[in-house]
Amino acid sequence: MNNDQQYILQLCHCYYDPFLDCARQYAVLFKDTPYKVITVFMTGEPDPGVAKKACSDEVIFLGHNSKALAGAKLTVISEVKKIAREYPFSACIAHRAKSAYVGLLATNLPIFSVRHSFGDFDRVGRRLMGNLFKSRLTLLAVSNAVRDEIRSHLPTWPEDKIITLYNRIDVDAARQDLLDRREARHKLQLPQNSWILGSVGRLHPDKDPQTLIKGFARALPHLPAGALLVMLGDGKLRQTLKALAAELDISDSVLLPGNVIQARRYFRAFDAFALTSDHEPFGMVLLEAMAAELPIICSDCGGGPEVVGDTGELFSFGDADALAEKLIRVSQKQLTESDHNRIFQRLQNHFSDGAVRKQFWQLSQVTSALGKGLAAGSEQ
Repeated sequence: MNNDQQYILQLCHCYYDPFLDCARQYAVLFKDTPYKVITVFMTGEPDPGVAKKACSDEVIFLGHNSKALAGAKLTVISEVKKIAREYPFSACIAHRAKSAYVGLLATNLPIFSVRHSFGDFDRVGRRLMGNLFKSRLTLLAVSNAVRDEIRSHLPTWPEDKIITLYNRIDVDAARQDLLDRREARHKLQLPQNSWILGSVGRLHPDKDPQTLIKGFARALPHLPAGALLVMLGDGKLRQTLKALAAELDISDSVLLPGNVIQARRYFRAFDAFALTSDHEPFGMVLLEAMAAELPIICSDCGGGPEVVGDTGELFSFGDADALAEKLIRVSQKQLTESDHNRIFQRLQNHFSDGAVRKQFWQLSQVTSALGKGLAAGSEQ
């Protein structure tokens, strides 16, 4: 090992969707800088495909099951301590609360704790832990909505210790993966000439798919003839949603194909995209819709409004009538090249690897801990 080489430790509790891509997002922040990234997945068996997609200089699989991350996590902490003795790490990036806990107890490093969801500091124990190690912690929230909730739980913390760093995608890769409209519709067995509203995600109460079906039903008489709602994904509400569509007499207009492998490849099959979630922390699926330059209708909860900005249509969460009005408006609008460009530019300017990388290297907490990589990082 080169003794002059500097390293970043990245701790992830698992590599299951979407956390493998989260690891990738943070690993590429250090591309072409003096730092190499060592990513540690605490659960999950070794997988060469996962190692490649993590985009790290080295990937270590501890191979535990979820039980090992319950309680005090002593075995995992011991293993991470050993790894920390082998490399001259400058800082640790830890995804979610369990990884931050391990990083704090296994190392003396500055910890950049990435917070992906609401409710992380509802527990008293987590607030106590955060306050105990406040000097070493910087909390990176995936949206302003998540950031503001954390600040409300940790009111004595300086604002620059709880900041937003948005999720992002490899825009070029996402667009290269997209099938064109005809092929996407053909593979999904959808009619080529229908107006299609798409959604992608779990059929779960948090996503409020009932409001999506109700809003679509109310809009349907005013949508182009033969309009369809296509909901890619599966979950415990599948049969409930089928029953709701039957009750509203729109079964023929609501398609539930189930889970589709690499669903993001099929977004150009849609004419518009809808997200009706309650308290979505961020909404990665919105970035995939933006990569396809789709008009987006989104509930006004959580981080979704931050993502779509002025390029989308917002409606009050759970308000099927308001959603129907937005659907009608979007279906009647002919998108111009300028409209498509605005959607794409918002994605590129705020949620691309390059845009967030520049922001990361300008954070005061980063320059304090990793000043050596500042010049290389900020120039990208």
